[in-house]
Amino acid sequence: MKGMVLSAGLGTRMRPLTNDTAKPLLPLAGRTLLDHALDRFQAAGIEEAVVNAHWKAERVVAATQGRAAPRLRVQLEPELLETGGGVRRALPLLGPGPFCVANGDAFWLDGPTPAIARLRARFDPETMDALLLLVRMVAVENAPGRGDFMMDPLGGLRRPRAHEIAPFLYGGVQILHPRLLEPEPVERFSLNRCYDRAIAEGRLFGLVHDGVWFHLSTPRDLARAEMRLADGRFYGEKG
Repeated sequence: MKGMVLSAGLGTRMRPLTNDTAKPLLPLAGRTLLDHALDRFQAAGIEEAVVNAHWKAERVVAATQGRAAPRLRVQLEPELLETGGGVRRALPLLGPGPFCVANGDAFWLDGPTPAIARLRARFDPETMDALLLLVRMVAVENAPGRGDFMMDPLGGLRRPRAHEIAPFLYGGVQILHPRLLEPEPVERFSLNRCYDRAIAEGRLFGLVHDGVWFHLSTPRDLARAEMRLADGRFYGEKG
């Protein structure tokens, strides 16, 4: 299985920290967010990965040059393609089988079994086009919005209706099958367009994270995560 880290976004909500660098290059616990994601890939046995770059692309390229594993290809995007367009353009580099995609600002601590290993074990290409790592809203400090997905007992996902509050957030890590992206043109679009099509076909599924996950949208979020990692006390724990 190959992987991709989405690192092309502008990171506007993280300004001023992202005025001069890409959001995935911000440090947390002594390493960049990008390195944390690639470390998870390496630990999961993913030997090849794509990193896309748009905002401060030259810095992203420089940050990838010191890594021995996984083997990296940088996809430069002169025009911002968003999540869907970036993955669609990378399909020739990702191969014919399912692949793992992580947001460049996704940061999590694994539970008893690493999250990517759990996703790989759960993914069924016969019944799934996408398997998303989900996080319980109640386990996230300063959780944003009204949640992303409702989940049935078998793991099937749907969007919340107007009167519903969804109990799960998308955690920024997923396994996708190429067929989910292949019908799309290489243009600027969100992966949400693909998710909605998969929901309509009953092929979007979720897996609930059993470790700790951090919402990293603003400088305050990043500072809070650094503090939690330093003192070892995480939101939702007793005591």
